[in-house]
Amino acid sequence: MSIKNILVHIDDSGQVDSRLDVAVGLARAHDAHLAAIYAIAAPFIPPYDGAGYIPADLIESQAERARQRAAEARKHFERRMARIGMEHEWRQAEGDAADVVSLNAKYADLTVVGQADPNDPGNYPNPGLPAEVALGAGRPVLVVPYVGAPRQVGGNVLVAWNGSREATRAVNDALPILERAAKVTILAVDPRDGGADHGDVPSADIALHLARHGVKAEAAQTVSNDIEVGDVILSRISDLGADLVVMGAYGHSRLRELMMGGVTRDLLRHMTVPVLMSH
Repeated sequence: MSIKNILVHIDDSGQVDSRLDVAVGLARAHDAHLAAIYAIAAPFIPPYDGAGYIPADLIESQAERARQRAAEARKHFERRMARIGMEHEWRQAEGDAADVVSLNAKYADLTVVGQADPNDPGNYPNPGLPAEVALGAGRPVLVVPYVGAPRQVGGNVLVAWNGSREATRAVNDALPILERAAKVTILAVDPRDGGADHGDVPSADIALHLARHGVKAEAAQTVSNDIEVGDVILSRISDLGADLVVMGAYGHSRLRELMMGGVTRDLLRHMTVPVLMSH
């Protein structure tokens, strides 16, 4: 497996340059084609009293503004690509951003999106976009924190391992990155010794699988002691100085996680480094 097609979500938010830096770094490292996707939002129609008549010029003015913003985003993207001399592709489509990105992500090896910035809801109105793309595209998604990230990621990787189908897929989707990493730590939180989900020694079997791909991975385990698992992972990221997390997305239903909490939700809310996740 290799990464040869990378898709990056471009929008009007202040974090787009950091997201693009990460995508460019990965494209260069893997000699991959880089495509940008921009979703043109449908006009927002405020509610009207009376007969519900909506002036046509209002609809058209909003549509024109959306087209202008798309043109500005494309100009910014292509100017940056020309400056660094990278081949690229621009795509845009009208519709909901999560739907547009999910559709295009089906034809990419990796899709780079951003974590929603709570201080910029107008330019990133859908905080659930990373989760919706991960669940809907069937492809791995790399989420970049809104606070930014190093241009080169994947040198020191933490794998959050629980033996699930989703975690297994994430690890194998991330293999091209893991093979290049200087350090990989596989962390099992609250494993059941000898349980069917972890094997006789937690993390050892997946570490052996990775070793056969040339990945030097260290198996580790810990207990949460009534601390949320997401907080345990965040703490270990800091301890290790990791620059990337690999994990399965939504081992439980998304509805359950929204109602009761879960590791995916917690990491997407409080992430400090990019997270590569698969469902």
